[in-house]
Amino acid sequence: MTTKEEWIQKDLKYVWHPDTQMKQYEDSDFKPVLIERGEGIYLYDIDGNKYIDGVSSWWVNTLGHSNEKLNKVLTQQAEKIEHVLLADFTHIPAIELAERLIKLSGEPFSKVFYSDDGSTAVEVALKMAYQYWYQKGKPEKKYFVSMTESYHGDTLGSVSVGGIDIYKKIFNPLVFETLKVSAPYCYRCPQNKEQCKCSIDCIAEVESLFKHRHNEIAAMIVEPLVQGAAGMRMYPPQYLTKVRELCDRYDILLIDDEVAMAFGRTGKYFAFEYANIKPDIFCVAKGITAGYIPLAATITTDKIYNAFYDDFSTLKTFYHGHSFTGNPIACAVAVENLKIMEQENIIENLKPKITKLKQCLEKFRDLAHVGDIRQTGMIGALELVKNKETKEPYQFEDRIGHNVFKEALKNGALLRPIGNVIYFMPPYIIKNEEIEKLTKIAYNAIKIVTEKN
Repeated sequence: MTTKEEWIQKDLKYVWHPDTQMKQYEDSDFKPVLIERGEGIYLYDIDGNKYIDGVSSWWVNTLGHSNEKLNKVLTQQAEKIEHVLLADFTHIPAIELAERLIKLSGEPFSKVFYSDDGSTAVEVALKMAYQYWYQKGKPEKKYFVSMTESYHGDTLGSVSVGGIDIYKKIFNPLVFETLKVSAPYCYRCPQNKEQCKCSIDCIAEVESLFKHRHNEIAAMIVEPLVQGAAGMRMYPPQYLTKVRELCDRYDILLIDDEVAMAFGRTGKYFAFEYANIKPDIFCVAKGITAGYIPLAATITTDKIYNAFYDDFSTLKTFYHGHSFTGNPIACAVAVENLKIMEQENIIENLKPKITKLKQCLEKFRDLAHVGDIRQTGMIGALELVKNKETKEPYQFEDRIGHNVFKEALKNGALLRPIGNVIYFMPPYIIKNEEIEKLTKIAYNAIKIVTEKN
């Protein structure tokens, strides 16, 4: 029988882990945690230790691990048809899911284009926007605007509109040119305004860029309300409202990257609801199947769709596709996920949990190295700093976040920080007492690590 140690040795020999410097495992007591199963909000390793999944396994697991209803639908669909091409063929799960997505998002949305992951959903949106203007007789509208420190995925198109150096710098010779505006990072305001006491002054930079270059701009892409990979940086919905107004004024498309935020993470089905706006195109993935199977969708309007509608007399077809586009098993699981959310009133039931998370975050103000506390819906984040007064950040080599992660893991919680930002993004089924337990473990871990540092 293969032992745990032997499995780990094989892992390090054969598996190249994402976003991971593999050399860190050499001559170290810390090795990848070998997970054997999951149940509810908990992950269980091969030794039987259990961990609260405080980050929903990279933000995807919304209804808990090994959900009985989702397990059943997955099995049933696999016994019917596991996959069929979606070109010239279709199937009921893809149709039903598309209908549900359109009804959830409301007018003017009308069309769903399937893909496999969030990064690809963004690629689809970028290509749609570019080809839309080309076919409208405005090929000069080819530039995309995005925020500094934005993240939209790891494929080259999504990296192009991203703004985080560690994901982009080395690939600069391969990516296309984009236009950047300062992100509305309220804790470290680019306009030096006092947090929560401004009139969204940072929108002036967007307006100036649009005014001078709108004839060249195809679209602006945003992460709505929360810049995830930047460290859960949060901004007010009024910024998004103003962006929509400027896009309308200057005839620029708005692409909303809802990959991480959709399906309840912010407390609503879609983050754009807080701004009372509708983008021209938006992207969803992650929580669409509650973390079961990769699936993504790019959702748009007849305004965009009709620019591609033709009788083959011209090459207006959107030539983009993937082998697993609209996979029946993934679509069936996604349909069941949305049914559960509706039948069990998941969004409404999040409200007391969101309040509980807010209350639990308050206790972190006592810690000397917690500089900023921020929350949007079922996302809480703590930015750790060397000095609260000056907001001096920890440096990468301090490994502060990684050390908090290891300390919390020893006490039964999976927290995978983003640099010096500790965040909470648990499955929606978490109970209030479990939120208390999760945040208590994090509190003690931060206290121990920062006092040592």
